[in-house]
Amino acid sequence: MPCCVRRPLRLFPHARALRNTKIRHLSTPRAPGEPIDPLHYAELERINRSRRQGVLIWAGGATAAAAYLFFWPDEPKAAPTKTNAPLSPSYFTPATISASETTGPNSKLIQLTFPPHLLKSSADDSFEFRPIWSIYVKDDAIQVERAYTPLKGIDQDGRMEFWIKRYPDGEVGRWLHSKNVGDPIEIRGPVPTWSWKENEWDEVVMISGGTGITPFYQLLHHVFTKEPSESSPKTRFTLLHSSRAPDQLPPSTMLETLKNYSRSQKDRFSLRLFVDSRQSESGSSHIDLFLTEGRIGKAEIQHALDPKTSSGWGKLFGSKPSEPEKTEKKVMFLVCGPDQMISAVAGPMGRNLRQGDVGGILGEMGYKPEQVWKF
Repeated sequence: MPCCVRRPLRLFPHARALRNTKIRHLSTPRAPGEPIDPLHYAELERINRSRRQGVLIWAGGATAAAAYLFFWPDEPKAAPTKTNAPLSPSYFTPATISASETTGPNSKLIQLTFPPHLLKSSADDSFEFRPIWSIYVKDDAIQVERAYTPLKGIDQDGRMEFWIKRYPDGEVGRWLHSKNVGDPIEIRGPVPTWSWKENEWDEVVMISGGTGITPFYQLLHHVFTKEPSESSPKTRFTLLHSSRAPDQLPPSTMLETLKNYSRSQKDRFSLRLFVDSRQSESGSSHIDLFLTEGRIGKAEIQHALDPKTSSGWGKLFGSKPSEPEKTEKKVMFLVCGPDQMISAVAGPMGRNLRQGDVGGILGEMGYKPEQVWKF
């Protein structure tokens, strides 16, 4: 037990710095499209509760107890690093950058490879790898981590591919963009962000902006590629994606895959792409894709819920829209992107990383919390 305040602060500077770093990370706004790790909310609550208790005891005059609770550093809770260990959300383990390709002004496709012999079981069959899940990547230089969603999950060779943008205030994104093929990276996961359930919904409408498309790409890849025979034909999917300009759209390989899904699964999947402006459009990579100039609004969301016009582009090419469905459908809206877009479409996230009330366009349309999930 310390006899005064100064001694533990002098003896344990690294532990105190670690706690301050954790608080900074847990309180920092999420990057666009970054999923929520429930462990972060619990840890932030624990730290705040510990601090409140320390302040109350100090006010009560128990000086020695206050010094212990408030100033004595907690046992470090940062996730440790383990080598030669399976993937786990509770600790970091090494992976390697196996490919890196520039795809836009500030974006890259980055492939990480994890030792395949360390996979707990078949990644295709394991429940923990069912969509939608992410991994956390740690910038070991400043001890900050961010979550990223593998586009196609993880394959039998331990490979995961990510579409990562470099944002001015994104420490980990900038750090990843500076890395080269062969560099080691520490990761932890998988961390589930939303649970896909077969036969649960008649319609799943996905609304994304920027790199917020990545969790939806993972879901569609799973449904249409990994397990097409098991996938229920009951559920229809619509993806409404928005980017600032054509050169900021997802990479052509992603767009081509989505376009192929819309052709081969035309009764089950519809795709619409939106850009704020077409002024920077150049090249031919997006010429054969129908781009709508403008933002995703109420009319576009209502159109997505009309199965006849949304699947065949009937409205765009002159056919009459069908009457609304008489029977009530089970609809789920998934929204992922920059905070401003999420707020406009579904209302802001709640405090302490909670979902919050449904607001924005979906709130005006009368949808309830169980019908909306914000990433």
